[in-house]
Amino acid sequence: MEKRIIRLLRGAGRGLTFREIFTGLGLPVKEKRALQKSLRELAAAGAVRRVRNRFSSAPQDTVFEGRFSQAQGGFGFVASQGRDARDIFVPARSTGGAMQGDIVRVTVKEHGREGKPEGRVTRIVRRGQERILGIYALRNGQPLLLPFEAAGGEGVPLKTSPGEAPQPGMVVTAGRDSLQVEEVLGFPDDPGVDTETVVRRFNLARVFAPEALAEADAFPEGISAEELAGRADFRSWTTVTIDGETAQDFDDAVGVRPLGSGRTLLAVHIADVSSFVRPGSALDREAFARATSVYLPDLTLPMLPERLSNNLCSLRPREDRKTFSVLMEVDGGGRVVSAEFRPSVIRTIERLTYTSVFKVFNEDSGESLRYREILPDLLAMRALARVMRTRRMEEGSLDFDLPEPELVYEQGRLSRVDAGRQNEAQKVIEDFMIAANEAVAAFLEGRAVRSLHRIHPPPEQADLEKLREVLLGLGFALPHARKVTSRDLQRVLDEAEGRPEEKLVNREVLRALRLAVYADESRGHYGLARKAYTHFTSPIRRYPDLVVHRILKDVLDGKKPEERDLAAAALHSSLQERNADAAEKDLVEWRIFRMMKSMLGETLTATVVEINKAGLVLAPDDAFVEGLLAFSDLAGDYYRLKSPGTLVGRRTGRVYRLGDRLEVVLAGVDPLLRRMSFVPADAGRMRRR
Repeated sequence: MEKRIIRLLRGAGRGLTFREIFTGLGLPVKEKRALQKSLRELAAAGAVRRVRNRFSSAPQDTVFEGRFSQAQGGFGFVASQGRDARDIFVPARSTGGAMQGDIVRVTVKEHGREGKPEGRVTRIVRRGQERILGIYALRNGQPLLLPFEAAGGEGVPLKTSPGEAPQPGMVVTAGRDSLQVEEVLGFPDDPGVDTETVVRRFNLARVFAPEALAEADAFPEGISAEELAGRADFRSWTTVTIDGETAQDFDDAVGVRPLGSGRTLLAVHIADVSSFVRPGSALDREAFARATSVYLPDLTLPMLPERLSNNLCSLRPREDRKTFSVLMEVDGGGRVVSAEFRPSVIRTIERLTYTSVFKVFNEDSGESLRYREILPDLLAMRALARVMRTRRMEEGSLDFDLPEPELVYEQGRLSRVDAGRQNEAQKVIEDFMIAANEAVAAFLEGRAVRSLHRIHPPPEQADLEKLREVLLGLGFALPHARKVTSRDLQRVLDEAEGRPEEKLVNREVLRALRLAVYADESRGHYGLARKAYTHFTSPIRRYPDLVVHRILKDVLDGKKPEERDLAAAALHSSLQERNADAAEKDLVEWRIFRMMKSMLGETLTATVVEINKAGLVLAPDDAFVEGLLAFSDLAGDYYRLKSPGTLVGRRTGRVYRLGDRLEVVLAGVDPLLRRMSFVPADAGRMRRR
């Protein structure tokens, strides 16, 4: 019977109820109890998984390679790529000695000890770095290094090094093989030590190879007559850049022109980095290795030397610049009806900021007067972007209006964290860049040209089922259809907008989604509801965009694109992107936790965002970090998890749910481990607000 059950479940392609299995097998009534027993045994053996009242077949163990990211506590995650891109949890007992940044081979058991996918590192394919990083300590006279990731561990014994020893508590690096201290960064709270620590922990490149710098310095200022002859000249067009206040690398410029009959010409001009960075050059090798620029709070690590990134390639105002232009004809309904791609030269007339343009959109008299000559163009851009955005949303694109932490300093110390939200000026540029990326992807796809693609696989069925349960507890519904579309998820996000549960709903939907990655074949983009998508608009700071520029240029020139290892470029770029994102997030959180430490003992209002076996995970208001209220601090009762989002006291019947707003006291903070803990605000009795 077991083999018949598994065949049925594999053929169904979705979770089946007991009744559906019973009917599908065509069993007599007397076999019902035997079927129940078989399902229990299959579930216990990991061959079948059960979510609520539905059963599905468990995939067999898979093996893949990816980059290991170690978390505080010794466990970690390995990012898989391609069609099944996701983060695989690796418990501390199964890391195989892997450390932050190592490329590892991992065997994935789809149903681990807690019924979730769990990995085991079987081989370290390539070390991420040759140094280990941590806090210097002495224990019975023995020098130790306490890695940031191995919380509560014994530490790594160090060999005595010549010269003056570091002071206990300092951040140091040591050779992974020699186990001797190589570098002393200082105490964690010393100015700049956190940044230098993150740079080393995530193996971020700071220094360019001399050969790459020499190539960058060799380029002349200006554009030769020979180069101009082969380019469309848009220098007389009204073209502007719109970026953040502190931006230096201006990848893109935009302009619009009316065409009549309700149609508009949207011109997106992208820095022509491919005319400077040739395949196989020292600059190309450096750009490939880095794959992305990294933006830390007070340090930018560009993908290209500043001579290019901030100067020759950057679309600076009132300077001639080589570009690759996407000219799109957009109808009155926001649909791109045609697109043309041309190497070009432009001269932007203004370097605008998101803030200034947003003020213009809101009829600020000062900004409107300042930019009166281009005011009609800016208003036309807003109108065009709105109809394009409306059309994209109607077609199923997801729109997360999630705030980003903005760190505010006073006298050199972090004083508060503001919630930075995307304003309409930013949305205009986002809409135009998405349109250009999609136009390039459609052009290359239509000609069956091998290229790099930006793919976003649909969520896994198990994650959607879990999301459905959580949302149900919050008062929102997802369809029980086999395939939940992005439009279904957007409907939930729209329903939650403006309600107390909005942040939590956004968080849970985002957690259910899989990773967007690069791939050497087109597999669609779930979040944008697009069959084909790529990255083209940021070649100064993203290597895949540079590759796509080269391929598109070859096609336009009638050449067969050069043979490239696109799969390797896709994998490496995806890994580097994840690493850069993790570094940026890690440093921001470190600083926030350090600020939270100054608030020890204060009463805070926090939201329950997760309930796990350790307790309630709480997110204090306006903090952008989370902490734990342990079950052991919920005195007076024994609590059980009734459903994924509900905790019930057995004696009192007291209920805690996801989304509850609680008053708690900040009881402990460890900035190095990115941890904080709470206790009830009123001696064991929680007050809800």
